[in-house]
Amino acid sequence: MRFEQILAEGVAECSYLLGDDAAHVCAVVDPRPDVDIYLETARRYGLAITHVFETHIHADFLSGARELVERLGGQAKLYVSEEGGAEYGFDHETVKDGDEFTFGSLRLKARYTPGHTPEHMSYFLFDGETETPWGVLSGDAFFVDSVGRPDLLGNEQTEKLAEQLFHTVRNIFMALPDDVIIYPCHGAGSACGPDIGDRMSSTIGYERKFNDYARIENLDRFKEVILGDAPPVPTHYPRMKKVNAKGPEVLGNLPRIEPMSVERFAAAIKGDAQVLDVRDMMGFGSGHVPGSLNIGAQPELSVWAGWLIDPEKPIFLVLPDDSKVSDVLRLLWRTGFTNFGGYLAGGMNAWREAGREFSQIPQISVHNLKAAEDITPLDVRKPDEWEAGHIPGAQHAFLGELRDKLADLDRSAHYATYCASGFRASIAASILKQHGFKNVRNVPGSWKAWQAAGYSVEETK
Repeated sequence: MRFEQILAEGVAECSYLLGDDAAHVCAVVDPRPDVDIYLETARRYGLAITHVFETHIHADFLSGARELVERLGGQAKLYVSEEGGAEYGFDHETVKDGDEFTFGSLRLKARYTPGHTPEHMSYFLFDGETETPWGVLSGDAFFVDSVGRPDLLGNEQTEKLAEQLFHTVRNIFMALPDDVIIYPCHGAGSACGPDIGDRMSSTIGYERKFNDYARIENLDRFKEVILGDAPPVPTHYPRMKKVNAKGPEVLGNLPRIEPMSVERFAAAIKGDAQVLDVRDMMGFGSGHVPGSLNIGAQPELSVWAGWLIDPEKPIFLVLPDDSKVSDVLRLLWRTGFTNFGGYLAGGMNAWREAGREFSQIPQISVHNLKAAEDITPLDVRKPDEWEAGHIPGAQHAFLGELRDKLADLDRSAHYATYCASGFRASIAASILKQHGFKNVRNVPGSWKAWQAAGYSVEETK
């Protein structure tokens, strides 16, 4: 048997390739759009991908199911659940509760597990004809230390979904033997559930003892806790739901982008263009194209682009190195971005050498911040991070909602943005700069550096 868990960092998404190398066939479950990894893995093991499954209509990343099926040239079929009234805008095979699929000695059984979404399907894993599963691909219904959130489809459906999720957890997952292994669709960092654990798998026995949500036996209490703990909903989630239900465009490769000379780039970005600078905070702070948004080329780029970039407008990239363009496109594609105007060939070196104007954002250490009397720390972390502890005298504006809260900020004030390490703080500083704030600094090291320095903290009671 072959079983591969494949992590897409940033979106913290786990997909799976599983099959039997004696039968030379396998399936892929919940693929991301950059599908080469599945083709290469199957090739390495001498397997043919014959089935592609989706556990549900994803909200947090762009499905790669259609992309993968197309790349396989008709060899594989795409299987999705129509339970709960789900509808799709693409060709597919329908999976119903109890359907079984065999790949050599490996058997998959579909189980209807609604709650996170109305159509959600999990896949139980069996060795041959044995009656007890050894594992379950739980999608977004059940996570390590957590469960899926039921509030992503609007208030009118939340109550029903929360009740369905409660019964899914109690009557399906908690009814399994302790040694059954849970393989979820997400790990820590995803907003598809509250406080998802950082281990990549777990067991029913462990979750029965330590998963606070799975241990709740009262429906009303479950609703209160799961809805009260849900993190902010990223702005791209409703959009991704619609795109994935309709069927993402099949590209056949990475999205296309062209290199642009300084002159062409400068002409193209006049007006309401989106310039995305993916260099690190220090490089961006030292000099950037005026009006740029800074999101560093780390895996988290996928998520924060989803929060902050308009998919309808072309994106113009400034890179740390032109050789990084494929890596950056891959990260942006994962949250549905395929519309690119071009990238600045030669990067900021070319821009500066051409005598073009550039902007800067000063960096300030936590030591200088503590000593400053006229600088307001602006905490852009999530609400739960802020409540757990923050710099005394700081103001809070969660990064994902910062643009909506700019009116609450004093444009004459001196702000120093901070987060956990400085990555999100630099994004926030670039947003403030975009909107005309003159006195903005970024705090490298941010909260981690403040704590390491031993400075006092405040907590929100």
